[in-house]
Amino acid sequence: MEERALEDFEKSDGALRTVKDLAAGAAGGIAQVLLGQPFDIVKVRLQTTTQYANALECATKILKDEGPTAFYKGTLTPLIGIGACVSVQFGAFHEARRRLEELNKKKYADSTLSYGQYYMAGGFAGLTNSVLSGPIEHIRIRMQTQPHGANRLYSGPLDCIRKLSAQGGVLRGLYRGQSVTYLREIQAYGMWFLTFEFLMNQDAKRNNIKREDISSLKVATYGGLAGEALWLSSYPFDVIKSKMQCDGFGAQQQFKSMTDCFKKTYAAEGLAGFWKGLGPTLLRAMPVSAGTFVVVELAMKALN
Repeated sequence: MEERALEDFEKSDGALRTVKDLAAGAAGGIAQVLLGQPFDIVKVRLQTTTQYANALECATKILKDEGPTAFYKGTLTPLIGIGACVSVQFGAFHEARRRLEELNKKKYADSTLSYGQYYMAGGFAGLTNSVLSGPIEHIRIRMQTQPHGANRLYSGPLDCIRKLSAQGGVLRGLYRGQSVTYLREIQAYGMWFLTFEFLMNQDAKRNNIKREDISSLKVATYGGLAGEALWLSSYPFDVIKSKMQCDGFGAQQQFKSMTDCFKKTYAAEGLAGFWKGLGPTLLRAMPVSAGTFVVVELAMKALN
């Protein structure tokens, strides 16, 4: 009887922790979108067109031709969706981390995770998240790259979803580029969580303090550096994803598959083609990732 009561308590406690992880992640996701959307539209335009010489020219032309609100084009979808995505990322990461800690405790009598296991937990979070992030980012990219004014293709996110689904179906339309999305998410979030956990653990060890006693400024710094690691390790996958997700349909389609897109990008642009738009991406990554981890850490403290 006592054992059953203990098991029920542990299950309810685990469920509560998961809810807290999800809530904290959602708060971090909203902060991520609001901080990063202007940088993101510049990144996508540089990745998918050749009309801009550099990020500054791209940003200047967007401001001149489309107005300041253009930097938040397609924000509604990521504001709702990325909030959900980051919620799933942190929820899945902490759930995987707890499972790995339990496994280590049974096998080695020590629950401490190796950094390889942190990468695995982050990769699992990315893979779980990709089911949401694939179509959400596809819609955002379509909205960001469509013609301005009267020639625009989509009146809003719902219209975009309807038209993409009608043109290619749910899997080939809405979920276009999903294979490369899986690869990007596993690598990106494996490195994101690994880098953050490594820097936090090293600081706590070096200064002989608990993790929760690390200052918000340091959390922001380590979160920002984790954001840089995320993009440096996964950027070529992101370029291919963006190219596939703004590609045409039917006779206008340039890329038959992820492999075909890699081959054609290399043939036309060389290795440099896989790194187009990296500058504004790294510029965006520092404040966005820093803000995400700080908001999540503060939310977790408040919820606990």
